[in-house]
Amino acid sequence: MKPKSITRAAFTATLTGLLGLSLMVCPAVAQAPSDIRIALVIGNSAYAGNLALANPSNDAKDMAATLRNMGFGVIEVEDASRTQMMDAIDRVNKQLNGKQGVGMLFYAGHGLQLDWHNYMVPVDFNVKTAKDVPVQTVDIEAVMKSFKSANTRMNIIVLDACRDNPFEGKAASGKGLAPVDAPTGTFLAYATAPGNVAQDGEAGSKNGLYTGYLLKELQKPNASIENVFKRVRYAVRQASNGSQIPWETTSLEDDFVFNSGIKKTTTLSEEASNKQFEIEKADWDKIKASKNADDFYAYLLKYPSGFISEQAKFALEQLAVAKVVAQVEKGGVMQNPLEKRFRVGDSYEFSIRDALTGKEIKRSVSKIDSIQNGLVRMKGTQSDGVQTDSVQTEDGATIKAYNSNNVIEFDPPLPFQPGDYFQVGKKWISKSNQTENNRAKFTRTEEVEVAAFEDVEVPAGKFKAYKVVSRGTLGNGARTKNTFWFEPGWGNSIKRIREVYKSGGGYAIYETYELVSRTRGAG
Repeated sequence: MKPKSITRAAFTATLTGLLGLSLMVCPAVAQAPSDIRIALVIGNSAYAGNLALANPSNDAKDMAATLRNMGFGVIEVEDASRTQMMDAIDRVNKQLNGKQGVGMLFYAGHGLQLDWHNYMVPVDFNVKTAKDVPVQTVDIEAVMKSFKSANTRMNIIVLDACRDNPFEGKAASGKGLAPVDAPTGTFLAYATAPGNVAQDGEAGSKNGLYTGYLLKELQKPNASIENVFKRVRYAVRQASNGSQIPWETTSLEDDFVFNSGIKKTTTLSEEASNKQFEIEKADWDKIKASKNADDFYAYLLKYPSGFISEQAKFALEQLAVAKVVAQVEKGGVMQNPLEKRFRVGDSYEFSIRDALTGKEIKRSVSKIDSIQNGLVRMKGTQSDGVQTDSVQTEDGATIKAYNSNNVIEFDPPLPFQPGDYFQVGKKWISKSNQTENNRAKFTRTEEVEVAAFEDVEVPAGKFKAYKVVSRGTLGNGARTKNTFWFEPGWGNSIKRIREVYKSGGGYAIYETYELVSRTRGAG
């Protein structure tokens, strides 16, 4: 059934009258520290006049019941004033204080952004100017600070807000919520991409579109937090035909399972990992040439954190074009997954230096020769006469790299950039079957993290770029580390530090590539 979007008139009414409040507290009892899970659940529906929302109070009731069944202590607040919301935050703080537990906020209702802060809107909100916002709403940061002061081990913030945007131009500095990186030990989830609005539910549904799918995923036992929210993202995106795409940012080091609590992140043995990869690759090979977006939705729902998920995301971006509006990020960057990272005629010159001494070893010049059927062919030459040609996919994943000494092929293509957005804290693990010119074959594993968004200076100038760190393990026993600095919209990095380690320790290769110049091609 086609999702229904509720449109509101501009905010004009003054909120008056006595507002209903439901407050229920379920204390945590006799739990180990890692299992103490306290959730603050807020659902605000009863706004005045045409600001009223149909489903947030239902969302809160259903979410509270689901979390209680999973062993959470729950403080539930519905149709609350600012005072009642602040009181509930204080109650959560007292229950969590000193117990090294998990603090969670689930909020459904109106939300707005102002000067890179995100606010929950109580039902007694009466805006006249933007300066009223901090004193009449509740800053999400206040909840995170409350959790931090209680010395929580982990925090989870889920915001099903911005069901429409009656405040833009009056109290808000933009549509929807602002993109904010998750503080240390925090998982932050939005019902829709920053700067966009969420739907209040399908016709006949008692839940918002996002919360409806989240409730379904939470019913599945032993699902990790990242897989829960990734599946929700793809389900909501598919159901809304790309008009609503949930968004998450995380700085978690440990894993979390909703029905049991924090658990240490575990890794499969090499044998088990490679077996799982072959299963995923067999399914991937069946759909990789498909022109049907539903095939990639199904793949990502089955393998939300799979070894080929970044390639599947990129394919989905091309086939099911997102209808959300790109948001300018705090650093001034705007990302568009459909923007071509490579164009015919793009050229790059790099200075290659010894990373220990800083001495220039050689120069490298490369140019994109052609882009056909999704394959980017680049011709390169080094100042020592070695050719460095490559074939990549349009998202920058390497298919073949070859020079005068060696040819390396990857199946599936090996990505060092995300298939959709750069986002600090984002991590993935990729695997690929690597074949070299002596026909030696082995499985290569790359653990990749978008580690920072920072200033970087190279001979070509100063840039703001995403720092991406990739640690590789090759089936022949070799280990690698590549640190890249990428500017969104360009296929090649601005800077790269390449490290290859000898099997007995020490560097086999330790080089720095720095951009000297680049030129954007015409097509």
